[in-house]
Amino acid sequence: MKVMKFGGTSVGKPERMHEVAKLITADPENKIVVLSALSGTTNALVEIGQSAARFERENAGELISKLSNHYHDFVQQLLNSEKAREHAISIIREHFEFLRIILRISFSEALNKDILAQGELLSTKLFSVYLEEQGIQHVLLPALEFMQIDEEDEPQLELIRSKLMELLAKYPANKIFITQGYICRNAKGEVDNLKRGGSDYTASLVAAAIHATVCEIWTDIDGMHNNDPRIVKKTIPVEVLSFDEAAELAYFGAKILHPTCIWPTQQQNVPVKLLNTMAPNAPGTVIQKTTSTSGVKAIAAKDGIIAINIKSSRMLLAYGFLRKIFEVFEKYKTPIDMVTTSEVAVSVTIDNGTQLHHILRELEPFGNTEVQLDQTIVSIVGNEIAETKDVLNKLFEGLSSIPVRMVSYGGSKHNVSVLIPSSYKILTLQKLNQKLFGLE
Repeated sequence: MKVMKFGGTSVGKPERMHEVAKLITADPENKIVVLSALSGTTNALVEIGQSAARFERENAGELISKLSNHYHDFVQQLLNSEKAREHAISIIREHFEFLRIILRISFSEALNKDILAQGELLSTKLFSVYLEEQGIQHVLLPALEFMQIDEEDEPQLELIRSKLMELLAKYPANKIFITQGYICRNAKGEVDNLKRGGSDYTASLVAAAIHATVCEIWTDIDGMHNNDPRIVKKTIPVEVLSFDEAAELAYFGAKILHPTCIWPTQQQNVPVKLLNTMAPNAPGTVIQKTTSTSGVKAIAAKDGIIAINIKSSRMLLAYGFLRKIFEVFEKYKTPIDMVTTSEVAVSVTIDNGTQLHHILRELEPFGNTEVQLDQTIVSIVGNEIAETKDVLNKLFEGLSSIPVRMVSYGGSKHNVSVLIPSSYKILTLQKLNQKLFGLE
């Protein structure tokens, strides 16, 4: 059995949902199909929740009506028969009545999670109606019956596995299962979610749970490219990546793959394929345990980085100094991306500034702190690039006119990262594309 995940752009238009149906019936292998919400829906639901939280009920009502109209228009083009359309409209009515009810209820974060779940519930139910109309046998598996996170918001893989296998066992003759990405239940049994990009995470967790033959991630681009095609004119797809290489690229900004997606599939050695819904015959990118080639594979950039420099000639060499610094970030649950040290200072970067004020206050006793906002981490990723001849020479030639703030090298044999002001991001990606890949 394999897993096929389709993102918001892959199901965002009726004709694309039609194509998804063709793709999932193109081969006889049993499969679990994971769907995101229709493109734009989650953003709209976020806005509705924010309006409700501010008690802007009239504005929230207008947003709900606008989104409802979009779905009514969608099903008119998605479905052909009046019977199927009536069924779909009843589903839409049910979910949007729920959204309107929230305008009369005291807002809470738990209620907001219910709001955000409506997108995936709608997309899967409407897709199921279309499959029924086409006579395609399938089963709709509610993700809320098996996808579970604990008190630390971490997926409970063994519990997911046991619940999912129990559900699948009820339909031994069925070959196609449809389920929701993103949504889950938390330790309290409440509706929750796996955060932004969580549909990728759902797919990888499901693939790991069932020991799938492959986990296919279908998007609107033909695989992982060697650079950001939105910024650099000439990019090329990467045919094969190792799990380690892909994890580095996803973490450091490659938008096609969510950073959490790699770990579950890597643990169970389930290959991942990145494929293009709009060009299904394109080879895409295969992510697997090993890669056959060394050298630079791709460049990724992560924006919104904050650099913090702690300078203390008195305490840096003191026993336990670094540990105390890191404990401050641990206390406020703020991960560190990069670290560099000198004889008198330690510099770190973070990508979440929500606790920055508290962090800086607790760092004051350790020395003078300086903060640089609007920074970008550019990561050059490939198999054993730290040991590949001329990579560093070409890298720093490409960076010769760029004000580099930090360099991370040696912590991973797959990655060299540099910190630059975000205003230099476009120039940096273009110069490195030329120097490392010979592409203008």
